[in-house]
Amino acid sequence: MTSERKPRIVLTAQDHERLSILARTANGTVQDAAAVLTSELDRAHVLAKGRHPEHTVFMGCEVEFRDDTTDKVQTVTLVYPGEADISQGKISVLTPIGAALIGMRAGHSITWETRAGDLKRLTVIDVREPKPV
Repeated sequence: MTSERKPRIVLTAQDHERLSILARTANGTVQDAAAVLTSELDRAHVLAKGRHPEHTVFMGCEVEFRDDTTDKVQTVTLVYPGEADISQGKISVLTPIGAALIGMRAGHSITWETRAGDLKRLTVIDVREPKPV
């Protein structure tokens, strides 16, 4: 991975707790992503229970981001593994890009490593809170 300093990330207390359990219990093909997620959790600023950050990616948010290599803009919803469905734009937090997005603030960029080992850079353009069900 790059020695570039990663941007500060902020997580809700609930997300931090649930994601910590998820990362500890992950196995099989998602172990590498779980290790990346654990690294992100370790450096996160965790908000008090009941608070959530504005314009910051948390679970269930819709995220618009740009691949800084290709300038392609995508919109995805960050979800837990059991809810992931790429055809609906729902990506798991246990994917390299999902782990890179969690806790990122609109306007910030991060370099992340694909499963193939390539380094990519993305910039979060906008974050929208989950739609009520």
